[in-house]
Amino acid sequence: MRIGVDSTKATDLLNETSESIPKSITLEAVKDRPDFRAYRDFFWRLGVDPTKTRPASEALIRRILKGSSIPRINDFVDAYNIASIETGVPIAAFDLGTIDADATLRFSDSGEEFLGIGMSSSRVLEQGILIMSSGEDVIAAYPYRDAEESRIRLETVDAVLISCGVPGISVETLTEAAGRARDSVISICGGHPSKMRTV
Repeated sequence: MRIGVDSTKATDLLNETSESIPKSITLEAVKDRPDFRAYRDFFWRLGVDPTKTRPASEALIRRILKGSSIPRINDFVDAYNIASIETGVPIAAFDLGTIDADATLRFSDSGEEFLGIGMSSSRVLEQGILIMSSGEDVIAAYPYRDAEESRIRLETVDAVLISCGVPGISVETLTEAAGRARDSVISICGGHPSKMRTV
């Protein structure tokens, strides 16, 4: 796998995907789409206001419908963002070279620290925050922010993709999203896939 920035292939696929969105939904209808409603409802249950911190897939589609450009991070991130736009499922990705063990979904212990992408300083977590961890490291505030340390970089060699599920989103939908993300990454960045699992 080789990760670049703003490749022609990623740009073409992103443009193609972006052009298809206004044909299928309007900005006014986004809030009522059943899959986005499921993520919004889950955010409220977590104590996260989804009108301020939107599910990633919804945020991407809203940007397109408002005529704004999609932020370009690197070809790998751009690739799974395309899959997220296509399926409506938020996708997370982690650099396997920076984590020690399989990712675990659990509630935080009081005093654990989390530094998310774009945060200027670490946040000390209260007990009971839904997180993903690897060993002793918190790698995501589930399902809306990944950690700075394990983010995908240009030098990333091995990575894991996770389609983020919530109640109301079928396993079939999550499997499709993960498959599209995998195929999009391989199409743009190359590499070889490992097997997919459902947890």
